Formats: sequence, structure tokens, C-alpha cells
Amino acid sequence: MLSDSDRSDNFGEATREKLKQFVARIERLEIEKTELTADIREVYAEVKTFGLDTKVMRKVIALRKQEASERAEQEALLDIYMSAVED
Repeated sequence: MLSDSDRSDNFGEATREKLKQFVARIERLEIEKTELTADIREVYAEVKTFGLDTKVMRKVIALRKQEASERAEQEALLDIYMSAVED
């Protein structure tokens, strides 16, 4: 079994440089993701101050991401399930 230092010695300089680039890109994207999440939170806060329901807004966003056929299928299943559990 190779030790950590042996593994490190086996990395070529080009591989090390590529690894550093990948890590830097991922870290930069993680920062961007955090910033975007904060921006989205701010928009939902605006939605709320405007008097709109943020839960419904989130549902609208989720539904718009789906294909129309997928949405229709879910709505049909929801209707079936609801009619099955209603008294």
C-alpha cells in the first residue's frame, strides 16, 4: 500500500496543476452559488413584502421547471389519491 508521501510523489507536475485548477474552479463556483442563494432569498423577501405567498411562489417555480406532461400526470395522480382518501 502506498503512503501519502509516495502517492504525492507519483503525481506529475501537470496533474498537480490540473488538480489545483479544478479545486479553484469548484471553490469559485461554491462562492457564486452562495451569492446566488442569497440573491434568491432577497427576491423571496421582496415577494413577501409585496403581499404574495412565498410558499405558493416556490410551488409555481417548481411546477414551471416540469414538463407539461409530467405536471399533468402528477395532477392526475393527486386527484386519484385525494378521491381515494376522502370520506
